[in-house]
Amino acid sequence: MSTLFLRTLREDPAEAEVPSHRLLVRAGYIRRVAPGGYAWLPLGRLVLDQVTRVVREEMIAIGVQEVSFPALLPREPYQRSGRWDEYGSEIFRLKDRRGADHLLGPTHEEMFTGLVRDLYSSYKDYPVSLFQVQWKFRDEARPRAGLLRGREFLMKDGYSFDLDDDGLAASYAGYRAAYQRIFERLGVEVRIVNATAGAMGGSASEEFLAPTPVGEDTFAACECGYAANIEAVTTPIPDSPNSRTPGESQVLDTPDTPTIDSLVDVLNTRRAGGHDGWQAADTLKNIVLTVDGELLIIGVPGDREVDLRRVEAALYPATVALFDDFGSRPDLVRGYLGPQGELKARYLVDPRVVPGSAWVTGANEPGRHAIDVVCGRDFTPDGTIEAVVVRTGDPCPRCAGPLELRRGVEVGHVFQLGRRYSDVFGLDALGPDGRPLRVTMGSYGIGLSRVLATVVEQHHDENGICWPTSVAPADVHLVGLGDREAVASLAGELERSGLRVLFDDRTGVSAGVRFADAELIGVPVVVVAGRRLAEGYVEVRERVGGTREDVAVGALAEAVRARLR
Repeated sequence: MSTLFLRTLREDPAEAEVPSHRLLVRAGYIRRVAPGGYAWLPLGRLVLDQVTRVVREEMIAIGVQEVSFPALLPREPYQRSGRWDEYGSEIFRLKDRRGADHLLGPTHEEMFTGLVRDLYSSYKDYPVSLFQVQWKFRDEARPRAGLLRGREFLMKDGYSFDLDDDGLAASYAGYRAAYQRIFERLGVEVRIVNATAGAMGGSASEEFLAPTPVGEDTFAACECGYAANIEAVTTPIPDSPNSRTPGESQVLDTPDTPTIDSLVDVLNTRRAGGHDGWQAADTLKNIVLTVDGELLIIGVPGDREVDLRRVEAALYPATVALFDDFGSRPDLVRGYLGPQGELKARYLVDPRVVPGSAWVTGANEPGRHAIDVVCGRDFTPDGTIEAVVVRTGDPCPRCAGPLELRRGVEVGHVFQLGRRYSDVFGLDALGPDGRPLRVTMGSYGIGLSRVLATVVEQHHDENGICWPTSVAPADVHLVGLGDREAVASLAGELERSGLRVLFDDRTGVSAGVRFADAELIGVPVVVVAGRRLAEGYVEVRERVGGTREDVAVGALAEAVRARLR
């Protein structure tokens, strides 16, 4: 440590918002260079290499071969797939000196598809799986949380190429199992959740989310084992459309009812329809949106709010926004809009709005509402859409039990892409009969730098980082307080035994600072070589749990290994 390029900090950096950001900077693993961009210092590089090693080993174990693409990529393949425009402002675009457009790679499906098409032509060449470890770039509008949301990040992306859907399913299962082994080895607790495909496309999609309070992803989970990203949660269809038998629809004067609650109060006060048990869930509110400039109206129960993220996920890649130019559409009566009559816009409803269900909704006249407006009788929607905010206690789509909402960091994502990219790029293999077979693909990503930060989020205490053995920058942190030459000799013996040693040989540094640095840096085992070293003993401390034990020098290497195990 006397020559290590390292400076630990006693205070948290001002811009740090989450534990991993604070601790990685304070412990000398990373250093901020620009918003969303970090320099990796020697200790950080050691840990990142450990994470990468584990991932490489598991990829190679299932027969995936490593290649490497440039980060600077031409526009044409992404224009051809449609993602040059789909990604919008999320990608870094630039021109070379000849005026040709390029981008900094956010992901490489197009590149891998083109590579396999160029080199393989026969069914005998398949299946094949390839991966790379590559820095990716995305122009985050608001980089935050250190490595958890940056503009530059290290990623392992893998791709499978199969001749049929059964082959894709087998490749997908192999990667999925490998990911489970990877996260277990890295000491990262994960939940596998159903997800939407987004810009990646394809049919099946699952995220590996690491539960942590600082996670930016919200997922719903149930005791039965169901778990899904908020955007992918589905709504169970109600067993019965109504709790009462509706009559003919009636239009009521309901002035001064600007909110659902005020409307419900008026309905109950008047015993509208001979009923005084009206609730917000009995009302149908209609939200007007624009989707790529076209009007869309969504009908949802009055006790629910619309989640625009879920709408965007359902309609991807369309751009969605709230409509507010009601002056240009006098037929859309703001606050009193209903689906009955002739709506001059596409109309989608929440899955709870089933045929036969009766609702209180706007009468399309200022200050008036209608009761007992029945879906399928008085109006017919154009379809359903998952659009409302998912809440704790909502029914699980698998078992109908209550859902619980949790926060997590996305550390991995697997997709069954199918033939989206092979269709675009004409990726075929000649079959045994000489006819072309369209290849089907899978895509599998792990954010390596994000995983490193997630390990810290899940493994730290008030004093610093607590690295799992598999990713720690060293196996043992040797703090020398006794005779300098004797401690250096001990460090050499530990290294010759095959252990990775971080040796605190600094002079002019107090014991208190050395111990504080050891806890901050977070190596799993700390060996203190003090006054008893002359007697042949050192103190062995475990970073997690804080247990301490005097151990004979001759048995030290095995004692350290036992604790690492």
